Amino acid sequence: VKKMATSASSKLNKAVKQQYMDLPQGDMVQAMYIWIDGSGEGLRCKTRTLDFEPKSIEDLPEWNFDGSSTYQSEGSNSDMFLIPAAMFRDPFRKDPNKLVLCEVLKYNCKPAETNLRKTCKQIMSMVENSHPWFGMEQEYTLLGTDRHPFGWPSNGFPGPQGPYYCGVGADKAYGRDIVEAHYRACLYAGVKICGTNAEVMPAQWEFQVGPCEGIDMGDHLWIARFILHRVCEDFGVIVSFDPKPISGNWNGAGCHTNFSTKGMREDGGLKIIEESIERLAKRHSYHIRAYDPKGGLDNARRLTGHHETSSINEFSAGVANRGASIRIPRSVGQDKKGYFEDRRPSANCDPYIVTEALVRTCLLKEEGEEPTDYSK
Repeated sequence: VKKMATSASSKLNKAVKQQYMDLPQGDMVQAMYIWIDGSGEGLRCKTRTLDFEPKSIEDLPEWNFDGSSTYQSEGSNSDMFLIPAAMFRDPFRKDPNKLVLCEVLKYNCKPAETNLRKTCKQIMSMVENSHPWFGMEQEYTLLGTDRHPFGWPSNGFPGPQGPYYCGVGADKAYGRDIVEAHYRACLYAGVKICGTNAEVMPAQWEFQVGPCEGIDMGDHLWIARFILHRVCEDFGVIVSFDPKPISGNWNGAGCHTNFSTKGMREDGGLKIIEESIERLAKRHSYHIRAYDPKGGLDNARRLTGHHETSSINEFSAGVANRGASIRIPRSVGQDKKGYFEDRRPSANCDPYIVTEALVRTCLLKEEGEEPTDYSK
């Protein structure tokens, strides 16, 4: 039995749908509430009607959902609270409709286990005078609904890596329609998407978000991921953020994170960058645990020391070195100021804990295996 490479929903007639989407909606607004489920990777969403257009996050009502169906609670006490945290324009339903990224609280108003935003926001508020900027490079792989990479031959492999990175042509770029649709949808939504390119493995792509300051990094990356899932749904394919979707001689997928502070961006900032790298070297295992949702197990499949990665067991740093844990761009070495790139985070990392970990080690100068608890 040949399995479908695209989903049944992609076969529905989008032109018919459009005739309904063109109907006026009166004074009502659709607000799609989006949250991270108990897996720490999956996104969920549901919509409510508002009788006004919200202008700020404070205008949005809190809501709730059944956590027993999202790996977040047991059935006997399943209500979870959705607390609106960031608002974007909705590129699918268009203005005046909204996408609303939410934090999840448990019945006792404590953050859910996979709500890593709350602590991140607290840590970012402690260092706002340093103006931490982040840029994250989100790699991903397009798959058919049969979980086979999109565009790959059904019973074999495409030609070896080499022609695909930033490639052009039907034999090199698989799925560009999705990339273009996602890019434009992000621009419409107000996501700080700053670029995109085809990656080293065929059917693998990357988009970049940033520069974002503080908590905005996590908010914008999660919404960009949501938009990508939603675009792929329309096209009938799946997006995978798995760090090593195809084993063997194929590149994995990371989420390289660029980081700088006000001091690093000013003249002589290279000295601060080098001090930060020394701190990161002493805290490698803490960062590896923070950089994928399974405490390092996902990244162990990717960070082998091959395919433009560093070994998960060793910390390294170098100028223009793509096989190092931390890369200092060549221009930064020359200008003696700028930013550095942490190449360790996996494609399925939670950007909240990645950015938080960098701030804890580089700015709050924490040491040791565990993050410091500042609530005491």
